[in-house]
Amino acid sequence: MSNKIAFLLNSHFEQAEYAEVDRLLKEKGHETVLITTNDKKEVQAMEGDVDKADTFTADLFLSEANAEDYAAVVLPGGTVNADTIRIDKAAQDFVKSFYDNNKTVAAICHAPWLLINSGLAKGKTLTAYHSLQTDLENAGATFVDKQVQQDGNIITSRNPDDIEAFAAAIDKAVSQ
Repeated sequence: MSNKIAFLLNSHFEQAEYAEVDRLLKEKGHETVLITTNDKKEVQAMEGDVDKADTFTADLFLSEANAEDYAAVVLPGGTVNADTIRIDKAAQDFVKSFYDNNKTVAAICHAPWLLINSGLAKGKTLTAYHSLQTDLENAGATFVDKQVQQDGNIITSRNPDDIEAFAAAIDKAVSQ
């Protein structure tokens, strides 16, 4: 299986949840590709949802990406990013394709919103930023307050404090 990992985001994402996870996965030998649903390839990162951080240039637009080319998809959080991407039908279909083909779907912080809108949360045990607890439970998921939660091929984490454990779980899942 390919060790190529897709990061899917829009803009106004939490920088650490992309950049730090990306760095840790590359250190483990994985190739990563930044894919955006944004209408331009330059995407804006945020720190704590409030302060602008760095900008990054995506490798591909989602319309150019094929889930078959990747072992996993990673969904960084950031409230605005997660709220924007969750209603994007192409993003929902992309994530469902990973899930349906038993590939890793990893979401941190607010990114599990996309799991809800994709229909993947129901019946799963997931974690996320604490403010998503009711949303996840209303979608039929069981919420747990853990650093990392894996249920089948879905890996979730709560926030930037969990990044090292989140990246380790992704590495383990795609290295098997």
